Order: sequence, then C-alpha cells, then structure tokens
Amino acid sequence: MVETLIDRCPRVETERLVLRKWEMRDLDGLIKLNTDPRVLEFFRKRPNAEESEEALKRAIQRQDENGFCLPVVEDKETGDFLGFCGLNVPSYGELLPCEPCVEIGWQLIPEAWGRGIAVEAAKFWLGFGFDTLGLDEVVAFTVIQNHNSRRVMEKLGMSFDPAGNFDFPGVPVEHPLCRHVLYKLSKKMYLERENG
Repeated sequence: MVETLIDRCPRVETERLVLRKWEMRDLDGLIKLNTDPRVLEFFRKRPNAEESEEALKRAIQRQDENGFCLPVVEDKETGDFLGFCGLNVPSYGELLPCEPCVEIGWQLIPEAWGRGIAVEAAKFWLGFGFDTLGLDEVVAFTVIQNHNSRRVMEKLGMSFDPAGNFDFPGVPVEHPLCRHVLYKLSKKMYLERENG
C-alpha cells in the first residue's frame, strides 16, 4: 500500500522545493554533503566517496522496501541538490531506546541553512506520515549540543522529551557526541497544530 502511494507521487513540489526519491545521479551531491566539515560537525563518521556511494545504494534499497527514506531535497528553481529530509525507519546497527519508531531527519548543505528549507520539507513529510501513512507518532533526535536541529524540531511543533534522552548505542559515554535528545510529535498534536 505504501509503495503504491509513493509510486503515484514520486516527485512532490512545495513552494520552493522538489522532494523526490534518491537516484544514482545524486551521488555527487551526497559526496559534497558528506565531505563538508560544517555539515558533519555533530556526526562521528566522515564518509568518503566510496562510503557515500554505498550509503546511496542503501537509501535506494530502503525506499524500495519501506516506500520512503529521507528523500532528496532539490531547489525547485535551479534543480540544485540541497540535501535530504524526510521520514526514515532507523537502522543504525543497534536498537535505539525509542525503537520501533519512524524518525524525521534532515541534512542540508550550508548554503541552504537559515532559509527555512528544513522546516518546509519536514512539514510536508510530517503531513505525509500522519495523513497518508497513518503514523501515530514521529520522533526526531540529535546530539544535545546541535541547537540548530533542535530549533527546527521545535518549529515543527515537536515536544522535547527529557526522559527519552539516550546515549547512542556503541558510542563511549565520555564521547562528546554520545548523549542524544529526543523530540516527539503525536498525530493528535500534529492535527491540533494544523487545525489551529
């Protein structure tokens, strides 16, 4: 059912953006994203070109399996690759304390920062998740010190859940990027916000 719905709408346009499935032509954009130290400030790993290609292949496989996987964000006017944003079923190797869940996440090139791009794209995908996929809840998480991403979560109406904070599995507790914050948005909260 999900795959059928996605296949009917493989490309979506918002006011300024095109949101679409991953394709192999996105490799150069993904490598640029994955090698920018500003983008990776709060990530423990810095994927090289080969690892980026493997990640792209996995993203294509996950979108085929789940019907969605952190889709590409493109500038509608120029066609430029801006990054990705959307829904994802976590697959980080070890289970997170909030699993099973569907997360919303984003990663954008610095030129797209501060322009409301992540919020615009994420709002569409939240609506898709609740209205089309029938999800009951969507979560988001990041390292504690990633204030920009936390601000996006708050702009989306997500609630900070301090009791849900967690140490990322497999990361030493003394590592500065170990502790993560958890934000949640229920379908009820989403509908109340949308209906004013």
